[in-house]
Amino acid sequence: MRAVYIWLCIAITVCAATAGDVLVALAMRRIGDLDELRRHRGWIQMFLRVLSSGVLFAGIFFMAIAFFSNLIGLSWADLSLMGPASAALTYITNAVAAKFFLKEVVSRRRWLATVFVFCGVLILTFS
Repeated sequence: MRAVYIWLCIAITVCAATAGDVLVALAMRRIGDLDELRRHRGWIQMFLRVLSSGVLFAGIFFMAIAFFSNLIGLSWADLSLMGPASAALTYITNAVAAKFFLKEVVSRRRWLATVFVFCGVLILTFS
């Protein structure tokens, strides 16, 4: 039963981290280039633009959920499982989310790397 809780924490960590990454990336696309914004409008306008982004704060919220889920998982499992599993699976879900939600072009090389990461997670899981 303990293994179910550990993998539930890993799944929550991965999903929340991916949601956070996607939302932060989307927010930064909407906000635009911070150097350009600062150069044309100044520091105050740049900070106001960032602080007024609800999408950015939603991303930060999901990143916090991922962090606390990871902490809970680390209280039950070894770092040698939690660290690689959550990081590798987040890498995989980020590639999928970037392709479908952010409409990014994900190269064949990156998909191949993602498959290798997935295989590494499988090896880690069953060893």
